Amino acid sequence: LTNILRLSKGQNMGNFQERFYLNFIKDDRWMYMWDGLKITLEVTLFATLLGIVLGFLVAIIRSTHDRTGKLKIMNVLCQIYLTVIRGTPAVVQLLIMYFVIFGSVKGISKVLVAVLAFGINSGAYVAEICRAGIMSIDIGQMEAGRSIGFSYGQTMWYIVLPQAFKNVLPALGNEFIVLLKETSISGYIALQDLTKGGDIIRSRTYDAFMPLIGVAIVYLVLVLGFTKLVSMLERRLNQSER
Repeated sequence: LTNILRLSKGQNMGNFQERFYLNFIKDDRWMYMWDGLKITLEVTLFATLLGIVLGFLVAIIRSTHDRTGKLKIMNVLCQIYLTVIRGTPAVVQLLIMYFVIFGSVKGISKVLVAVLAFGINSGAYVAEICRAGIMSIDIGQMEAGRSIGFSYGQTMWYIVLPQAFKNVLPALGNEFIVLLKETSISGYIALQDLTKGGDIIRSRTYDAFMPLIGVAIVYLVLVLGFTKLVSMLERRLNQSER
């Protein structure tokens, strides 16, 4: 019985090594995932920047309307944007962006399309996160800023937004992580991201387990790393107040 268990263990180990070699080492197939990882990080980074810019603009417009009653038309446009984007799946938005909006544009960069689609999608969620952060700041902060001669914009920029940013940082970190994982649908427009790289390996080796587990591990490591960075930044901001 002992010999049988040893033989079985040896066969399993050999089988694992063979499958690992076949999926990642042979013909440098790990490069599919490496190249896909670079595309995933590129799309996530620029989509996050676009989402933050859009989100802050929409949040400022909506919070300004809530507190002053101004910017009514822009507030209506922002509400339409939020309703449409948050009410439709991200994959559908990506397909519309690629096949409808840029369908007639020859040679359009798929990375650019993905950045625009995910950035616009993320902006809707960032907007509500930031608006909640702005509205959480006591109205007395705004009144104090105006009383020392600041304009409304200066008060928002120098007093309200820094405090709001600290309050919403954990939620923004979570949104970045969600966006990172959401880019895995980029393969719908034939963009070779990390997930698509694993799928290409699977199509070469006809082995789904190793490539998919490899992709999952890479995503997990990325998420854990970014979660740690957000936690460190949050602690640094808290220490700066002491």
